[in-house]
Amino acid sequence: MIDSDILADVKRRYDEVTALMAQPDVATDSSRMAELGPEHRRLEEVVDRIERYERMLSEREELQALIDEGEDEELAAMAREELAEIERKLPEAERRLRMKLVPPDPEDEKSAIVEIRAGAGGDEAALFAGDLYRMYARFAERKGWTIELMERSEGTHGGFKEIVFGVRGEGAFGTMKYERGVHRVQRVPETESSGRIHTSAASVAVLPEAEEVDVNVNPADLQIDTFRSSGPGGQHANMTDSAVRLTHEPTGLVVSCQDEKSQHKNKSKAMRVLRARLYERERAEQQAERDAERRSQIGSGDRSAKVRTYNFPQDRLTDHRLEGDDKNYALESVIDGDLDDVIQALRLAENAEQLANLHE
Repeated sequence: MIDSDILADVKRRYDEVTALMAQPDVATDSSRMAELGPEHRRLEEVVDRIERYERMLSEREELQALIDEGEDEELAAMAREELAEIERKLPEAERRLRMKLVPPDPEDEKSAIVEIRAGAGGDEAALFAGDLYRMYARFAERKGWTIELMERSEGTHGGFKEIVFGVRGEGAFGTMKYERGVHRVQRVPETESSGRIHTSAASVAVLPEAEEVDVNVNPADLQIDTFRSSGPGGQHANMTDSAVRLTHEPTGLVVSCQDEKSQHKNKSKAMRVLRARLYERERAEQQAERDAERRSQIGSGDRSAKVRTYNFPQDRLTDHRLEGDDKNYALESVIDGDLDDVIQALRLAENAEQLANLHE
């Protein structure tokens, strides 16, 4: 059950915003109304869900009282039926309400830039990084999002030492942000003749894609180098200096892109990645005191610093941020891009934690 004090606080804030918007000086102030309007609309929807939830709790209490009285067996039987129906619907109503109670992060609606890097495990780690990329590509396809490759460095025996790609679509960052951290895999590599299980890792970073209005990059702060793209050679070899490397001198951040044949397109993609990294760097600095973990989402690729384990011999995916029955999933479906259940559980866990923090 959700703490009634939390629900009361939300309704109180809704009344405050409604009263503010009714004041003549606020109602005629377009900037103030633009600030309060979205909050009012969100709170209106939340209060509606609160009232429905509280009505269900009240009805449950009344029905239970009728059953406990036991004076009229026929009435009690009807009450038991209605109570069973309310008990069936209540968990879902509570889940939906919890999802609405925490104010959304304005960054959640942005597109995302995802960076996957092979960590501990050599060639097998690179192969696993490739598996993660394919998992996210299939997940994006299910969501109707688009994937745009920005940079990649292929592994010796397949997969990727590093791959960077954009995910465009409504709410992409708000969903993909739960993938940040170190992912560990346990399986028998294709190159292992003795059948021994190996443990490897890859790190995943997810950044909100920043627009030019979010981050102002001074051209004077950039060192721009061009070079010849590496490739398979032969007729596919790039004979022009189309690859681009950007160095942001104030921060030392370096971004290169060579996936396109056009130098202009490579520069444009590299700028998008650079803006995203600078934006995340700024956000992390602002939130450092409240949430130090967000500053180091990439990690070292060390096997021990894991958020999730992919155990192929047991067909089990375990998310170590979750507890109880929510932490284990069928690996085969998840690796095929069916990530919805895992992300939903992570979102609910995060909301529960944020609700607790809001009420402290």
